[in-house]
Amino acid sequence: MGHTNNSIIIDAPYDRVFDISNDIPRWTELFGGEYTGAEVLSREGNRIEFKLTNREGQSWTSHRLLFKENRFAYAQKNEPTFPFKFMKIIWLYNEGEDGVQLTWIQDFELHPDFKAKTDDEVVSLINKHSQENLQIFKDIIEKEAKS
Repeated sequence: MGHTNNSIIIDAPYDRVFDISNDIPRWTELFGGEYTGAEVLSREGNRIEFKLTNREGQSWTSHRLLFKENRFAYAQKNEPTFPFKFMKIIWLYNEGEDGVQLTWIQDFELHPDFKAKTDDEVVSLINKHSQENLQIFKDIIEKEAKS
């Protein structure tokens, strides 16, 4: 099983950080072009079902539960899950003197048929992409918060 934990401090009010970071259609921008499509399929209460499409044209659905009052969001990859057996993600928002610390925690298990990479290689890739993407989130949210 793989596990990652990446954080960044965003100098902006909590409401802005939470709202912008959970604006699914903006993920094509916030994830630096990693996604070419980010479509909300349904919303019911705090649950959002959405579809993501990556640069390679692969699409999958996920769901996200928003707990704004408790300062976290939970997501899980639905179908297709491959190359994972499962992928679960928690986003934590902790306010401090310097801003909001946004933390992404991901737990996954690779599908037994996926032989291209090991858990450690996937962890390394996720950490690299998470750090790059968190920086993009920071830059965009801080810029918008100042305007």
